[in-house]
Amino acid sequence: MDAASQNNINCINLERILTIRSRKHSLASQPLLNQSLIAMAAIGLPLSAAAQAQEKTMAEVKVEAAAETSYKADRASSPKLTAPLVDTPQTISVIKKEVIQEQGASSIVEALRNTPGITLQLGENGNTSAGDTFQMRGFAAQNSIFVDGIRDLGAVSREAFNIEQVEVAKGPAGADIGRGAAGGYINLVSKLPTREDSTAASLAFTQGGVKRATADVTRSFGSSGALRLNAMVQDGSVKGANALDRESKAIAPSIAWGLGSPTRIYLFSQHVRQNNVPDGGTPSVGMEGFYNAGEALRVAPRVDRNNWYGIKGDYEDVDADMVTAKIEHELAPKTTLTNTTRYGKSKMDRILTGINTLTMVTPAPSSWTVSRSRQSVLQENKVLANTTNIVSEFELGGLKHTVSTGLELLSEEQFSPARLASSLGTAPAANLYHPDRNAVLTGFKPVLSGGFSKGQTDTIGAYLFDTIKLNDQWQINGGVRYERYDTETNVGTHNTTTNVVTATHFDKSDTLASYKAGVVYKPTVDGTVYLAVATSQTPPGSANFSLAAQNTNSINSASLDPQKTTNLELGTKWDVIQKQLALTAAVYRTTNKNEFPQLVDAATNTYAQLGKRQVQGIELGAVGQITKNWSVTAGLATMDTEIKEGLTGGNAPGAVSRWSPKFSATLWTTYKYNDALTVGGGARHQGKQMRLIDVNATPATSNMPSIPAYTVVDLMASYKLQKNISLQLNVYNVFDKFYLNSLNNSGARASLGAPRYAQVTANFQF
Repeated sequence: MDAASQNNINCINLERILTIRSRKHSLASQPLLNQSLIAMAAIGLPLSAAAQAQEKTMAEVKVEAAAETSYKADRASSPKLTAPLVDTPQTISVIKKEVIQEQGASSIVEALRNTPGITLQLGENGNTSAGDTFQMRGFAAQNSIFVDGIRDLGAVSREAFNIEQVEVAKGPAGADIGRGAAGGYINLVSKLPTREDSTAASLAFTQGGVKRATADVTRSFGSSGALRLNAMVQDGSVKGANALDRESKAIAPSIAWGLGSPTRIYLFSQHVRQNNVPDGGTPSVGMEGFYNAGEALRVAPRVDRNNWYGIKGDYEDVDADMVTAKIEHELAPKTTLTNTTRYGKSKMDRILTGINTLTMVTPAPSSWTVSRSRQSVLQENKVLANTTNIVSEFELGGLKHTVSTGLELLSEEQFSPARLASSLGTAPAANLYHPDRNAVLTGFKPVLSGGFSKGQTDTIGAYLFDTIKLNDQWQINGGVRYERYDTETNVGTHNTTTNVVTATHFDKSDTLASYKAGVVYKPTVDGTVYLAVATSQTPPGSANFSLAAQNTNSINSASLDPQKTTNLELGTKWDVIQKQLALTAAVYRTTNKNEFPQLVDAATNTYAQLGKRQVQGIELGAVGQITKNWSVTAGLATMDTEIKEGLTGGNAPGAVSRWSPKFSATLWTTYKYNDALTVGGGARHQGKQMRLIDVNATPATSNMPSIPAYTVVDLMASYKLQKNISLQLNVYNVFDKFYLNSLNNSGARASLGAPRYAQVTANFQF
């Protein structure tokens, strides 16, 4: 072989070496060095010398590995979000399973403590503790919960055992999910099979008696298949309330075929059973800020936090099932089609004893009583959905596009048969400070009255999203959704005198169009500044399937137009520290119109819509790794709410939105000292939440006018006993802060935050 041929071979071999090492060490950023080495080989320099020079150069490059687990997500799971999070012009928080596990969270409500600005509500008429009922950016969001991108119904408390991550998108999101969603939505991402075999389990014991076990097993089979099974069982009293026993069991099997191939098929389901003792709330007397016309009540002490005002035999049974089939097929190298079909059904049956009016029988507080009423909820929800989505990357007109388009078919149904009120029994009044849970009920023989409420909404929606890269610095990100919905409500009213059920029917059909659009400027590869606008529409009856008659003083009247929400947001996002830490900041203003019906013509009984509610604020976030061993997720939000145009009372101009704190913040951070020990902790601050929002109201007879501000601190430590076993200690509410989680509408009842308690968890990983 002549010298020229040998040199050519050397050049080819060296190029291969450089290519391989550049993938590992990012040598593509050193083109002059690569070209020099190739030239040296071409003129006959021994290849070994060139390689040695390369090795010597690479010895000076410092690369710090990322942490084994990261709080930071680069993308959301939804195919409708056609850009990485750093390039998405919207406030989106992703809470990964690593954070959920470190905090020992068992429910979605507990996981949502990692994002600021979300508050809980306490329902009425038996709907106390009616599942995940919360508010976001000034608007109710309990009907904007999605699982794998499909709307999830039901007044149930959602479990975290089968959750890969929780995604929180804030601001009007009609283009993303359709009707409603004035304040945003929450998407729960299910765990699915992978080709990596693993076995994980945990055993948790909580101070006070709660016991919880989980399992997560994955096994591959064949050349491209995998099975996964997640399971959970929990038993014990709710933290801080000795009477409230809760039992939960759940299983989530899944199977996949074609992993790693162009066509992937997933079949998965989730089944949850809960048998709980419901909580009707705690009297708010004696709490900070309590008002009452009676002077003795204003200065009375608060009740023991462990008091329970229900009666033995109160119950809450929940059955929740969903089955899903998903197919992913790569039509081309950069084009993927996904089709998902789901059937879900949940049933909740609850009878509880609630508390009402305080009575001062004698001047002695030990004799004071609180009246009790029997309340019932029996509700069944069904969802049948099919979604088809295509995501494609291509160039058109010299511009790069990432397009997501699809069609959604959705049928939602809610059925609530009514029990005869007189058959629920009569509960005696309870001693305010020493309630008797063994009090005798009279006349308790629950039967159905024949009355009912049945609502159904059918939807056909089509959407198109696109991220257009104009150049390296500028992008346009936007989308539009057009949907047709048909809502009908059938109500059967039982007349207790004649024992006759009278049926009424209401329906409403309409088309909705929502959009979002954002301009993104990238001063660097890892940073963006954006300006975005987004809209949503909330038609009558969309929140609870309960349409009201036409031309009535109800926001659910079938004759009214949808409420219309618009959000303007200016923000910036940066991935720093070798893309391991995501920093976000945004200022926003949301405006909601058509909230209030007003009689404009008594002769024709005609109503018009008015109202303008404005919510504005700032939101900051940080999530990821500060160093290889130091992880953090943190956020703060301000929220200024005001009715700009309204009617009277709580809807008068100048009134604020209920349950909307002006300031809230959350922090969770851990530090890994070595391969065995990890310590961490966090704090949650919630500003004052107003309940009494009527600017002319007199607080003297209003019980609790607000939920006082509070800050709660939690701590955590984890120690790896051996390769596969670790122990974790969580201490919640370290300083034993007394605080209110939520209030009912009258302010007479409260749900209390848990006192200081500890939880020990053994984690197993194989």
